[in-house]
Amino acid sequence: MGNLKTKELDNIGYTDDRLKSITINTVAKHFKHQHKTDTLALLTAVKDNPAAYVGNNNLQKIAEALLIVVAEPVETFELKQQASPLKIYGGDDIEEIAKKQMRLALSLPVSVQGALMPDAHSGYGLPIGGVLATRNAVIPYGVGMDIGCRMALSIIDADEKFIKRYEHQIKQGIGTWTHFGMDGGLRVVQDHEVLDSPLFRETAMLKKLHGKAVQQLGTSGGGNHFVEFGLMTLKTDNTLGLPAKTYLALLTHSGSRGLGANIAKHYTQVAMNTCKLPREAQPLAWLDLDTQAGQEYWLSMTLAGDYAQACHDRIHANLLKALGLKALHEVENHHNFAWQDKLADGTEVIIHRKGATPAHKNELGIIPGSMATPAYLVTGKGNADALNSASHGAGRAMSRQDAKSSTTKSAMKKMLANAGITLIDGSVEENPLAYKDIQKVMNAQAGLVEIQGEFWPRIVRMNKE
Repeated sequence: MGNLKTKELDNIGYTDDRLKSITINTVAKHFKHQHKTDTLALLTAVKDNPAAYVGNNNLQKIAEALLIVVAEPVETFELKQQASPLKIYGGDDIEEIAKKQMRLALSLPVSVQGALMPDAHSGYGLPIGGVLATRNAVIPYGVGMDIGCRMALSIIDADEKFIKRYEHQIKQGIGTWTHFGMDGGLRVVQDHEVLDSPLFRETAMLKKLHGKAVQQLGTSGGGNHFVEFGLMTLKTDNTLGLPAKTYLALLTHSGSRGLGANIAKHYTQVAMNTCKLPREAQPLAWLDLDTQAGQEYWLSMTLAGDYAQACHDRIHANLLKALGLKALHEVENHHNFAWQDKLADGTEVIIHRKGATPAHKNELGIIPGSMATPAYLVTGKGNADALNSASHGAGRAMSRQDAKSSTTKSAMKKMLANAGITLIDGSVEENPLAYKDIQKVMNAQAGLVEIQGEFWPRIVRMNKE
């Protein structure tokens, strides 16, 4: 036992100052009662094969730091004096800090064009609701932590009578076949072809994360993720080709769980350690797609997006089967992702949509409000100034802390009861008053999307407090 000295770390190859700091703190927290000889032997094993320890709760930070140290050569960049073009939608209701973050992103030397959606608010790196086109570069924090987070809608061959008659069975089904929170999984082990994806064998890190992906398949996270049964009213001559009437529908919102979070954390650190920017812009560090790290992130991001889709596939399949229901039509779209695309002039770019929905011409999408306000089924109008994008929801009007301190649980329940909403689980952080007026948001992006129908929540489950 005893404290590790930096010279002892030098002797086993821990020469990077940041790596030493992380190692000393980790040892003090998790291995202080272990003999020093054993600790040094363990640290040597981690150094020899850091990827094998990425999923280890006690050693993950050291493993990730080791992977970063050997990742790519360091380059230093200055910001452009003249930022690239930015188009803002619904700017009167967007906080100034989000606009400032977007302008900073457009000062990066790799930035080409940007847009800010009407649900925008501040985030880390790009603001939520930020859309950014870059040249051959991907910004991990321009994608976000919950890679490939998505909306999925099943329009069902039933109507409002089903909810009234089988409310108890719906609630039972949601209780059995959904799971929220950071840890755990469904009681029945899930299967999906994504688990056999060859991408899981492409990097040591992804191999290590496969077990977590198996455990969390078919589950939802925390925050604003939800599972809702409600009523979908389609307009006349909707692009789905379904009769214009009101249907039962299932709407879900969640992402890539621990798989995506671990990918985001690791490659953000790689980017920030190899792409040096002025301090205020450092969270916007990027990975060049011609580098190994850039290619690794891209395939890992792609896998996380596929995995997020698989989670929705299992949630919808399980619930519909449990209730004896059939989907007439399914619609999905995702945000927190980067796409290879072209600008109107043919320039090839990488488009990041952090909390923004793809909205190319006639592309289907879903834009939710809150647990007591409608979601909208839309088709894109292909607006080039918006980089073929739209909002991913109503957007937060309050921080989670402000929402928690401004509303009580009983007041929220009363608000929901008055709106005809049954809440199974949920937090005051996600109460309807915490969000912008979805109607104002939709009005601000009338030039970006066309509404095909409205979904009204009736039975909602979210993460507990």
